[in-house]
Amino acid sequence: MLCDIDMDAVFQALAHDARRFMLDLIKDEPGISVGILAAEFDVSRIAVMKHLAVLEEANLIISQKDGRTRKLYFNAAPIRMIYDRWTTEYSAYWAGKMTRIKYLSEAKEAEEQGKQPGKRG
Repeated sequence: MLCDIDMDAVFQALAHDARRFMLDLIKDEPGISVGILAAEFDVSRIAVMKHLAVLEEANLIISQKDGRTRKLYFNAAPIRMIYDRWTTEYSAYWAGKMTRIKYLSEAKEAEEQGKQPGKRG
């Protein structure tokens, strides 16, 4: 499980729209080179490299050297861990609440149908 510091790094990385767009490109084209990725942005290659460093620090991308190029891969594990942290804990709670609402609604509906004129109960 991610510790709070690791989660902070993920949220910080995802807070910038350029980094989110980079992640989308990397996810859609696994193994994309840094050069091809950088060509998609109207900023310097150094700025792109700084953004990539933030993503790599948050463990959201994996970088592999291939000769003179670096290939980039999306790592969804940190996002999945954050998702699991909140949905696992709260989904059971809300599932129980939704079931109770359903039963109360059905009981109310059955009660109202039983009270309608012309119906025998």
